[in-house]
Amino acid sequence: RHHSDGRTLLWEDPSWRTVGNLSLDDLPLGPNDERLWALMSALRQGASVEELVAHTYIEPWFINALERIVKMERRLLGEELTPSLLRSAKRIGFSDSQVGTLSDMLPEQVRNQRHEWGLRPVYKTVDTCAAEFEAVTPYYYSTYDQENEAAPLEGKKAVVIGSGPIRIGQGIEFDYCSVHAATALSEAGVRSIMINSNPETVSTDFDTSDRLYFEPLDEESVRDILENEEIDNEAPPSVVQFGGQTAINLSQSLARAGMPILGSSAEVIDIASDRHKFEDFLSRLGIPQPPGAAVTSVEEALQVAQNIGYPAVVRPSYVLGGRAMEIVQNATELIYYLTAAVEMSPDKPVLIDRYLEGKECEVDAICDGEQVLIPGIMEHVERAGVHSGDSMAIYPSLNLSPREADTIVDYTTRIGLELGVKGLMNVQFVIHGGAAYRSPNTPQDDGEPTTIYIIEVNPRGSRTIPFISKLTGVPVAKIATRVMLGDTLKGLGYPGGLWPIQDLVGVKAPVFSMAKLVGVDWHLGPEMKSTGEVMGVDRNFQMALTKALMAANLDLKPGTGILLSIADQHKAEAVSLVRNLNKAGCLLYATEGTAAMISAMGLPVNMTTKKLREGHPNVVDVIEDGSVSAVVNTISGSPEVMRDGFFIRRAAVEKHIPCFTSMDTARAAAESLSVEPVAYEIATIAEYLEGR
Repeated sequence: RHHSDGRTLLWEDPSWRTVGNLSLDDLPLGPNDERLWALMSALRQGASVEELVAHTYIEPWFINALERIVKMERRLLGEELTPSLLRSAKRIGFSDSQVGTLSDMLPEQVRNQRHEWGLRPVYKTVDTCAAEFEAVTPYYYSTYDQENEAAPLEGKKAVVIGSGPIRIGQGIEFDYCSVHAATALSEAGVRSIMINSNPETVSTDFDTSDRLYFEPLDEESVRDILENEEIDNEAPPSVVQFGGQTAINLSQSLARAGMPILGSSAEVIDIASDRHKFEDFLSRLGIPQPPGAAVTSVEEALQVAQNIGYPAVVRPSYVLGGRAMEIVQNATELIYYLTAAVEMSPDKPVLIDRYLEGKECEVDAICDGEQVLIPGIMEHVERAGVHSGDSMAIYPSLNLSPREADTIVDYTTRIGLELGVKGLMNVQFVIHGGAAYRSPNTPQDDGEPTTIYIIEVNPRGSRTIPFISKLTGVPVAKIATRVMLGDTLKGLGYPGGLWPIQDLVGVKAPVFSMAKLVGVDWHLGPEMKSTGEVMGVDRNFQMALTKALMAANLDLKPGTGILLSIADQHKAEAVSLVRNLNKAGCLLYATEGTAAMISAMGLPVNMTTKKLREGHPNVVDVIEDGSVSAVVNTISGSPEVMRDGFFIRRAAVEKHIPCFTSMDTARAAAESLSVEPVAYEIATIAEYLEGR
């Protein structure tokens, strides 16, 4: 079980501690993602550097460095903390919280003690010219040394907190926002200070900001930098809305330390992120959200799930990228989730919500305290339950009735003003009632009553900011930064409400790197798995969709073979998909149950068994021999269906052919089959926006 958040080098698997003699064969020292921790455990248990080098073939230089850390751990555990011991620990990179854990103090106590002894980091310039000639780039790193080369910047200034390493769930989109924020600050006559730890980004380029601190994005480092920038005991304000969940989590600790925050206050951020507070807030406004609660024990969880009904969505609170989020169908699955997937504790509750099937939509909005500007409504092709980062999104919302669109604008405006948002927020909705999949080719009427629920509100920029900015021509991140500085939308020349819909359609499609991750099952669900995205823009939906699918390598080609394996609960919906594929001259291959359904519709089909040990050709054979050029494999929660499907999905990924695990994506792709390949235009975004 990997908890990438917050596992420090002090972590150890309890099963690694052996009674009696240490045997290196019992530790996971081979190439795997726990190797570093296993090496540390071996050193702590008395293994020598020579033994580890002989066992792992790792260069001794690295193991010696780890041993140096273990020796310091022993000193901190055994000796009394003195100025010289603390300075030695800081010089080899121990954080205040690690020193605290080993010396039995709170991180804040270590910090105060450090300040009392006059131990503060200094900042040195990164030598970007390799000592050839004098470097003048304003890049700084911290070290516990004598001379500080970064005197505080004079004049009006603000700090932009970046989003750190790019990982699934926190991608390059946040970097885009940080860069635009730095530019907007400069345009407003405010000097920008960037804090980020990722050299592979534009925000860490030398000409993006006035000054760059190349530091970890944790409370200690950020507070040290802010203190270094203090003039007359006044620290510069921080922009926390553009660094994804990393910066949002930091906002709470900065506020506790009395550091100023630009835009929405820490309290506003906390209300939107804290389940109980947000629930009370929405019920005061009379805005519906799916029934649910935060729980801290298995008994409580079972009771809540029983009351709200299954299926339910379960997730840890305060996370991004839907990490460790799942849809559970019954009590057995819920218990398994709570015991195996997450660690529950009173300060880390688990959220349980009723899963409402329906159309999902989202908006990014800018609020200045008086007005709320919504650049556009994006609707997702996949129904609720697929993470927003993995779903295809369409702008403008082609399939919402006028009443639904008005309700979304009304809810967003009321939430922004009542919550007191200054800057950006992202709101996600689910439209419950009516069909979960809506074809853009059939207009929606207000005939069928639907209810719009709020799934969540994020008080920050989201991954759709670049997408919506490009499609509407509204520079969202820049306007939001000016609003945080105190400008009004009116003053900047923008009205409140929904920005006029442009004469174009944009489709965002996710891109996956699954072929590189051997043995990983990838079916779409509430946990984000995509590593990038593409966008297709054209005058109408089908042309834009065709471009997006081509770019994401998900396009279907008329007349080719397609393998279908569809779970029972999706078979009724699959009828129109099967007809569309047949009409486009595709050869249909299907697993047992799906083939029976297609035959019953009176259409030709090749039955292909999914039981891999019972005769050939089976599903994996037809994928590997190239008979099929795409796979549609929808899933249900049952473990055996998941297992059968795993081999199908894995084979498709390794053969680099499209594999659709959501009925909605497959139906959209099949609808684009009817477009002639020559039917789309080629033009620049500017040309589309000018409506040439």
